[in-house]
Amino acid sequence: MTKAELVEEVARAAELTKKDAERLVEIVFESMIEALNRGEKIELRGFGSFRVRERSARRGRNPKTGTPVDIPTKRVPYFKPGKELKELINEGSADQNPSEGKIQGAPQTPLS
Repeated sequence: MTKAELVEEVARAAELTKKDAERLVEIVFESMIEALNRGEKIELRGFGSFRVRERSARRGRNPKTGTPVDIPTKRVPYFKPGKELKELINEGSADQNPSEGKIQGAPQTPLS
């Protein structure tokens, strides 16, 4: 789903104009970015949590030349899906493809 598709979905579901829905989506994203920049953790129950992790400085290699390169410390956003989201995603995939995880042609024997 793209941002434009999200805006369309919000506009349809909330019966808003696309312009109002776009502004609403922008406000939500801006608020989340500001919270993460302040070092806050964002928890959306049933969906997941966002936070910022710090990657320490390290020594890397330029893949083209092979020369060593110093990579500075940086902060990266991290998303951890919630239990409910994981269950909903797995529930949906099990309904769509019930043979997933089974070896084709292998006999299926019940566990005793």
